[in-house]
Amino acid sequence: QVQLVESGGGLVEPGGSLRLSCLASVGDGRAFNTFGMGWFRQAPGKEREFVASISRSGTGSYYPDSVQGRFTISRNNAENTVSLQMNGLKPEDTADYFCAADATKSYRAIALGRMDYWGKGTPVTVSS
Repeated sequence: QVQLVESGGGLVEPGGSLRLSCLASVGDGRAFNTFGMGWFRQAPGKEREFVASISRSGTGSYYPDSVQGRFTISRNNAENTVSLQMNGLKPEDTADYFCAADATKSYRAIALGRMDYWGKGTPVTVSS
């Protein structure tokens, strides 16, 4: 069982930055570093969209073209956290952002979604 709690969302002007964090509580004797982690987002009236993923060790990451070069995912396995640094934010980045964990997928396969565990999300609004 994994519980995920996101934080750090808010209102930011276009071109600004935000850093999202996700704290994982892991049970059943498993360790946080056995889970691939990802961030997804969902804007009102739109389907959920993959934003970033990171390997169990933290050495591999993957992004869609829409955020490549602007967003950076990282993780701290000692603290059971995964973060998403978002720079150069655009109005089209406005959405609820969700942290997700998966016990078996590689960090590239996480882009397909269908994760094992999801957080409840944190809202990000990019507007002047």
